[in-house]
Amino acid sequence: MSAHHQPFRMTSRRGHALRGVARVPGDKSISHRALILGALAVGETRIEGLLEGQDVLDTASAMRAFGATVERDADGVWHVHGVGVGGLAEPADVIDCGNSGTGVRLIMGMMATSPITATFTGDASLRSRPMGRVTDPLALFGARAHGRRGGRLPMTIEGAADPVPVSYTLPVASAQVKSAVLLAGLNAPGETVVIEHEATRDHTERMLRGFGARVEVEDRPEGRVIRLTGRPELRPQSISVPRDPSSAAFPVCAALIAEGSDVLVPNIGLNPTRAGLFTTLREMGADLTYENLREEGGEPVADLRARFSPDLRGIEVPPARAASMIDEYPILSVVAAFASGATVMRGVRELRVKESDRIDAMARGLRAAGVEVEEGDDWWIVHGRGHGNVAGGALVEIRLDHRIAMSFLVMGLATDQMMTIDDGAPIATSFPVFEPLMTGLGAAIARDAA
Repeated sequence: MSAHHQPFRMTSRRGHALRGVARVPGDKSISHRALILGALAVGETRIEGLLEGQDVLDTASAMRAFGATVERDADGVWHVHGVGVGGLAEPADVIDCGNSGTGVRLIMGMMATSPITATFTGDASLRSRPMGRVTDPLALFGARAHGRRGGRLPMTIEGAADPVPVSYTLPVASAQVKSAVLLAGLNAPGETVVIEHEATRDHTERMLRGFGARVEVEDRPEGRVIRLTGRPELRPQSISVPRDPSSAAFPVCAALIAEGSDVLVPNIGLNPTRAGLFTTLREMGADLTYENLREEGGEPVADLRARFSPDLRGIEVPPARAASMIDEYPILSVVAAFASGATVMRGVRELRVKESDRIDAMARGLRAAGVEVEEGDDWWIVHGRGHGNVAGGALVEIRLDHRIAMSFLVMGLATDQMMTIDDGAPIATSFPVFEPLMTGLGAAIARDAA
């Protein structure tokens, strides 16, 4: 059971073709960052299109706890009155980040170089996830962390009273860790440097520049070097959040596997550090096209059209692409089940420490639905059965993981027998309108009355 909802079963079954326009919510990564940087700016930041899923709402609540004023008007526009870099207040209570690993890690970085103390917790899934990958580099600034064994929540962070700038090389590709270090660097003197061997999503760097911070990025032999000059005065912004490519993945992939489907997803962010899934699907033979390519707010966007693709083929996904689509491997594995041949996914160890062990969760569910899966520590292979040959008929334990839940509901739209998930509640953390959006396209998805 999630921290915010009672569990309920959901089912999906093969039915009509999916047709229409899928207006998915705003980008979750950009929504988190807009709230956080708005809270660190001086003045009012206006945000349109904010994702109003529970993960982002928890971040909004956290910003209020640190002293910012965060309000939503009747038109759905959010207004954040920030306190400035170095102006954070000490929270009076525990910060509950629900299910959001992005939220908790970025907020830890935000406050780690201020002389305040904050305690963080979350739901059962988030409390099981290791935080050492963030608290270790934050300790270099002078922050101290006290948590449960294994570096797990609940955890108290004592911010550095006299922070020092840091040069940090990411041991694994992680936009969350990179962003936490950069946010910590905002209130440290001098220059904070982050080096990543593989490029990860760069929304933080783009948005920091938009708010007036000095951020320089250079590709060097040792990797991608990001330099941030500390203690800027961030300027408030008006932000229009593009629609979330990770959410778009579900109606897009559903259209590819459900016979006769034709779905348009407008205004999708196509940041090159996020669009790996769409590239991969096209390599598999998907009928997926970009229309009306343009740029909005410094981010490339387009309208995506996805049509039923009965002749998908398995491929080997380049490991270097993993960082640009790490959250999309669960739904990719569903598409792979309907392709011909093997789809090989390597360099994906990060999936073992997401909201759940996503490799294990997907492998178990796929096998229960009649699909052969091989797996290792940082790889897995789905042996596709081709269109019309996936049995389904499984009850899947989703382990409080919203992406596992949505992936198997999409799968059931093309299997011989219906698919059932044990809990649909976590879907609200990232995609609160998933159910009405999908049923509005014609998907046979329902809550189990039993």
